Amino acid sequence: MTTLPTTGPVIRVQGLRKSYKALEVLRGVDFDVARGSIFALLGSNGAGKTTAVKILSTLLKADAGTVSVNGFDVTTQAADVRESISLTGQFAAVDEILSGRENLVLVARLRHLKNPGTIADDLLARFSLTDAGSRKVSTYSGGMRRRLDIAMSLVGNPPVIFLDEPTTGLDPQGRIEVWQAVKELAAQGTTVLLTTQYLDEAEQLADRIAILHEGRIIVNDTLAELKKLLPPAEVEYVEKQPTLEDVFLALVGDKK
Repeated sequence: MTTLPTTGPVIRVQGLRKSYKALEVLRGVDFDVARGSIFALLGSNGAGKTTAVKILSTLLKADAGTVSVNGFDVTTQAADVRESISLTGQFAAVDEILSGRENLVLVARLRHLKNPGTIADDLLARFSLTDAGSRKVSTYSGGMRRRLDIAMSLVGNPPVIFLDEPTTGLDPQGRIEVWQAVKELAAQGTTVLLTTQYLDEAEQLADRIAILHEGRIIVNDTLAELKKLLPPAEVEYVEKQPTLEDVFLALVGDKK
């Protein structure tokens, strides 16, 4: 495993540009991501979020700008970058024929790691999937598949993980399950770059939020600072009503 630097931002993006023929997707993007934090790249469909993640993960070459991940340049040190990261795309990349445990063991063996069974069991426990570990993934709910997908991304303990719209297509309970998994990742020291179009997702998870619009970062700050961009709301004393999320969870329970 590549040596992990201890100072400076774990991700640094400066002047990033990417075009597809006449279409400018990224038009000079700049941002840093602190180690052990959750950084949300927020934007509507087509804003350039996935393009940025592909460049950061060495799957796509930029037209201009510099990008470093874990202290390594994505262009000149691509192999070192790939050793430092894991990428989870918009849809779960799991084998439905295999069990959850077999999926994890397979990835551990492909990475030539010792004790793949122990690694699989530890990750199943970490993501509350132990009871379902022996079941075929075809029987899993959407949230369970997504949690397994993230668990598979952590085989080998990469210090940086990219989550590209991780809750796309999930029901409310599945989204909450994934949110909890992402929070636990950061709590254990993993740096998470999250792309999403869901405002509540960024609000729930991110230490810092950048909004990508028409190929540029238009704001980049903490949620508390972003809220100061608008006038303060008038204080009204009203009876607090339960939210739809409160009602949903009360009715269905917090079942895995």
